Amino acid sequence: MKTTDSAPARLLVAETAGFCFGVSRAVAMTKEAAARGAYAIGEVIHNAAVVSALEAAGLRIVASPEDIPAGATAVIRAHGERRSVYEALAAKHIDIVDTTCPCVRRIHDIVAAEAAEGRAVVVIGQRGHPESVAISDRATDVVILSSPEETENYLRDPAFDPAKPRSAVAQTTADKEIWKICAELLKKQCTNLRIFDTICNATALRQREAAALAGSVDVMLVIGDRKSANTARLRDICAQRCAHVFLLSGAEELRDIAEPLRVIAPRTIGLTAGASTPEVKIEEVINNMSEEKQIIETGEQEQTAAEMVPETEETFAEMVDKSIKTLHTGQRVTGIVTQITPTDVHVDLGTKQAGFIPVSELSDDPSAKAEDIVHIGDEIEVFVTKVNDSEGIVTLSKKRIDAARGWESIDAARADRALLEGTVVEINKGGIVVSVNGVRVFVPASHTGLPKEADFNEMLKKRVTLRITEVNRAKRRIIGSIRYANEDMRKAAAEKIWETIEVGNVYEGVVKSLTSFGAFIDIGGADGMAHITELGWSRYKHPSEAVSVGDKVTARVIALDPEKKKISLTLKNEADNPWVKFTSAYQVGDVADVKIVKLMQFGAFAEIIPGVDGLIHISQLADHRIARPADVVQEGDIVKAKILDINNETEKISLSVRAALEEGYAAYGDEEADGEEEEYEDGDAEE
Repeated sequence: MKTTDSAPARLLVAETAGFCFGVSRAVAMTKEAAARGAYAIGEVIHNAAVVSALEAAGLRIVASPEDIPAGATAVIRAHGERRSVYEALAAKHIDIVDTTCPCVRRIHDIVAAEAAEGRAVVVIGQRGHPESVAISDRATDVVILSSPEETENYLRDPAFDPAKPRSAVAQTTADKEIWKICAELLKKQCTNLRIFDTICNATALRQREAAALAGSVDVMLVIGDRKSANTARLRDICAQRCAHVFLLSGAEELRDIAEPLRVIAPRTIGLTAGASTPEVKIEEVINNMSEEKQIIETGEQEQTAAEMVPETEETFAEMVDKSIKTLHTGQRVTGIVTQITPTDVHVDLGTKQAGFIPVSELSDDPSAKAEDIVHIGDEIEVFVTKVNDSEGIVTLSKKRIDAARGWESIDAARADRALLEGTVVEINKGGIVVSVNGVRVFVPASHTGLPKEADFNEMLKKRVTLRITEVNRAKRRIIGSIRYANEDMRKAAAEKIWETIEVGNVYEGVVKSLTSFGAFIDIGGADGMAHITELGWSRYKHPSEAVSVGDKVTARVIALDPEKKKISLTLKNEADNPWVKFTSAYQVGDVADVKIVKLMQFGAFAEIIPGVDGLIHISQLADHRIARPADVVQEGDIVKAKILDINNETEKISLSVRAALEEGYAAYGDEEADGEEEEYEDGDAEE
């Protein structure tokens, strides 16, 4: 192939190139421990140049805990270690400097918790990589899968049980696309699966930027150690989008690609670097290429490396300063939601620190789900509640931001006498505390709407409606009333009912209270009275025989008094009218079995069917004269009675036992009648 001298190219550097926070933290902690002659089991990070510098500073690399003297200091690498390593070091009283990346430690916690529930664990990562080995050590039933092909083979195994409880996690530096494919394969086959997307935010962002940059340049340079898994992954991602990708461990290898660059004659060169690549290595590559005049900005004027790094109008130093900007407790910051898990929400704050919002800090509603409140890609404002520089974790709160905004809306609601909803979050002696839009509102016990003897604990975590009665910003105090809110709602509901109510309207109501003469029923804001005779078709001595307080009933309006605001109701359903059932089944002259339900001086009332009674006059209770009804019948007795009269207007019925007896004698015949007469006469004679 013919070669020609190539013109200088334009260099574009990925913003996330270089150390991630976890690596920066690990190197800083190890450098400090190295000064004390510390030991490290294996390389702290996968970068030979950095490891050599640490060894020069006093760090001693060993193969196992057995190689470390008792009482010495040992560094746990950023990838984490197996539990047995910690146990071995503790047994020798070795001081441990744990540089495990906070994101990796979080995976350890997830895997340990899932395994404790008896769930199998699937790790999507590089088999044999120190991080994957340490992760898998937190469970007993665990498998590491490195690719979609391995995942498919795992799922096709005859011993695979799709119903077995499983949980899937990813190595922090796993390829995002490979993770997605593997997760989808698992979801299709596993019926009891939990998925935790544990790829580090910095890793995911670095991969996305590298892919985008590789697709827009002629040549792509990836700076990093060849042992580094995330560096190798960056190279593979870039190779899918750029035809010319070179992996360099440092500026000294530029001479190896000088000839290919002259042949390619690129107009643009992209540069990214792995998470374990120090900034100095990136600067050396840029400076070397600048000195060789291999890179300039488009145009004739040569530029220094610092001037031409990105097209974002930021120098390399400015980008580094931005990436390591510090956060302080109490700050209000804006970030992008990058991941949602069952326990927290990950937020990219534009720093190399990991931002997390615990689910409890998302909303004051304990029943709210994280995915209903925020979505991946959302830009949200959050409050910094804690900064842990040693672990590189920033704890955030969304509900505290909501609370700050809530003061304004609550004050406006007070002025407008508007009603607000909130969640009961606390019970105390004086009343309850309701969280409204993240703001604590105190509701005195007398304004809860409950009686004094009520158990307020039953209100905890429940949604309530209240009206704000006082806002005192100076004292940071807000007082509300559920009772006033209930009164307002009832008043509004009553006004609405009176606008449309008519005789014949049917309402779903609730029995509010009982009296000796009937029941008061709430029909949705207005109370109506159902007289005891309107509670049902049966005869009741007390309303409690028909309904109880709290019962849900269907009531029909039978009378109205708009001036006095009185409503008369009935619970009777015409379809169940026992009089209709009676008249369709019986007529005058029929004999029926009836039940004596009440004795009077003048006779007895008897139930023919439930809800329909007839009167048996004392003269009709027997075929002979009696002094009182109790001489021949008692309440509860079943007797045969003939229907003498039916008055449909008054719904009254006359019955006769004597007439039924007389019909019975006739039916038996003369001999039976005579025999009975003789027996009756014998009885008289005996008397």
